[in-house]
Amino acid sequence: MGYLRRDLPLGHPDFGKLDICSCRSSQIARQIHQRLFSISNLDNLQHLTFENFQPRGRVGLGPWQADSLERAFNQAHQFALNPGGWLLLQGGFGCGKTHLAAAIANFSVGIGVPTLFITVPDLLDSLRFTYNNPESTFEERFDEIRTAPLLVMDDFGTQNATAWAQEKLFQILNFRYINRLPLVITTNLLLEQIEGRIRSRLEDPELVTPVYIQAPDYRRPTDDTSHSDLSSLAMHHEQTFSNWDDRHSEDLPPDFRKSLDHALKVSLNYAKSPKGWLVFTGIFGCGKTHLAAAIANSRADLGQPPMFISVSDLLDHLRATFSTSSTVSLDRRFEEIRSAPLLILDALGEQSPTPWANEKLFQLIDYRYINKLPTIITTAKYEKEIDERIYSRIQDTRLCTICAIQAPGYRGGASTKTTSHPKRAK
Repeated sequence: MGYLRRDLPLGHPDFGKLDICSCRSSQIARQIHQRLFSISNLDNLQHLTFENFQPRGRVGLGPWQADSLERAFNQAHQFALNPGGWLLLQGGFGCGKTHLAAAIANFSVGIGVPTLFITVPDLLDSLRFTYNNPESTFEERFDEIRTAPLLVMDDFGTQNATAWAQEKLFQILNFRYINRLPLVITTNLLLEQIEGRIRSRLEDPELVTPVYIQAPDYRRPTDDTSHSDLSSLAMHHEQTFSNWDDRHSEDLPPDFRKSLDHALKVSLNYAKSPKGWLVFTGIFGCGKTHLAAAIANSRADLGQPPMFISVSDLLDHLRATFSTSSTVSLDRRFEEIRSAPLLILDALGEQSPTPWANEKLFQLIDYRYINKLPTIITTAKYEKEIDERIYSRIQDTRLCTICAIQAPGYRGGASTKTTSHPKRAK
């Protein structure tokens, strides 16, 4: 009882098919809701709500970290109010991804939306369990998961990457992709580390909203990953605006002094609000690195330490990931550098110009160019000595300000004789 068969002509695709009677619709909906909740782990996560999430994190976070948290909170809350498309929450361990995903699930359950919240390893275990479970077939459980009105997949990427697991995950995500069913995914992986077929779905801008949380582990607030171990800013801590030498005591031509004064003025303005690119050119020892470091130290004093690194050291760090003893992958290291809130590349052109080095450097600079990320570059090279692809980005005056320091190298002392130099990158 509770089912009906419509009077349809022979040959109709629904001929002979049983439909649920409207008198049982609410009962069936409740059963689905209870079934999904029993599979979920939400009873242990009911305390994770939007109300007790700190949108800007703990006191002491850098502004860009707090901004990333607030952006994730707003996106998650909006998704909960209007669950459509996919929401991809990325970030390190303990940054708040699971709290926000559980908050979405708890909110949805509270308003009656059948919701399945499950970690990916548990999801796969749930499927495996059905092979020896007489009460539920694999097909039934698999269909429950892939067709859930709202599916929240936590800790994507922590599962065992067997061929069977990868295939089942792809089938679930592909079904929801084709049918445009709401989905929330949390992961600490980069997109480049995710299986290709799944990654292609997650990169669809028409369906997926990606949000990257840059905050450190909430449970270990002193372990602030924003202070990258790649940055060599500590070696330049004495290079500040307060001890900048304007070299007015030297017998320099007016144009040379003017270029130094202009470089200082531009640097001070950039330090207040880093936007676009700033490129310092000039011969060795003219003050390029000092000004770049002064900007970096100024931002660090505001709680926003940038990544300061020489191009040669950058490439060495990338090469180090090839070692069998490396604990970090090339993709993760490369992403850490290219997505830094403020990146300072010192001594461009001094690196070994191998094809691999040139390609990785171009990929990094091109990514920051496309995304208009604040970047500072220092170089002593002539125009023709810089990779033409990189040089074309530097020449874009819509994004980049070139500050050419004409003064000769400073090594202390009073009067310095000056000479003319060939044209440099500008």
